[in-house]
Amino acid sequence: MRKPDIRVIIPAFNEQNAVGLVIDEIPKEWVSDIIVVDNGSTDDTFTQAQSRGATTLKEPIRGYGNACLRGLSHIAESKTQPDIVVFLDGDHSDYPEQLVELVKPIIDDEVDLVIGSRSLGNTERGSMTPQQIFGNWLATALIRLFYHKKYTDLGPFRAIRYESLKTIAMKDRTYGWTVEMQLKAAKLNLRTKDIPVNYRQRIGVSKVSGTVKGTLGAGYKIIYTIFKYL
Repeated sequence: MRKPDIRVIIPAFNEQNAVGLVIDEIPKEWVSDIIVVDNGSTDDTFTQAQSRGATTLKEPIRGYGNACLRGLSHIAESKTQPDIVVFLDGDHSDYPEQLVELVKPIIDDEVDLVIGSRSLGNTERGSMTPQQIFGNWLATALIRLFYHKKYTDLGPFRAIRYESLKTIAMKDRTYGWTVEMQLKAAKLNLRTKDIPVNYRQRIGVSKVSGTVKGTLGAGYKIIYTIFKYL
């Protein structure tokens, strides 16, 4: 059996103290490329990622979705296409070694999209703010109500079959990225699965949940996106 081509996209903004650890902990024997997208950092994120051997790109227009789209553009322009794409944050809050658990159901042709669910896994005290926990509960409840699809989290650590990702045709450029993927997967009747992932306190301060502006902005965009695709 041919070994699957798995590529990892890591959007990163001011993660100089964390991104190297994330790259180091990815099981290299499982992936063909680690793509770090520096999303307008003002620190040493780009150099740190580059020094670890990652394919390092720059996306100066800030926005989580913008960074992910830049990574996908790089993949689309590559000579060969992957079988699976994994998305992973650069703040060291996830456990990169669990990538193996995320991709296995896709390799076994059980599903097309796997969401790493923090709700089902072991979450370190203080790693998620009360507003994050409530926001995830509200968003997944609305998706279940309006899209008739049960998700337990909007966690950023996820794996998806590349052909399915192309079919989804992602558009969102900011905070709505994760929920857009899940909504479109539901509308397209893709096979999905939530599996438990562990979660720890991130290195540094969150650019979203760590500020009132970021929390409100993310919350509004997620709810807006849910109703946008009805």
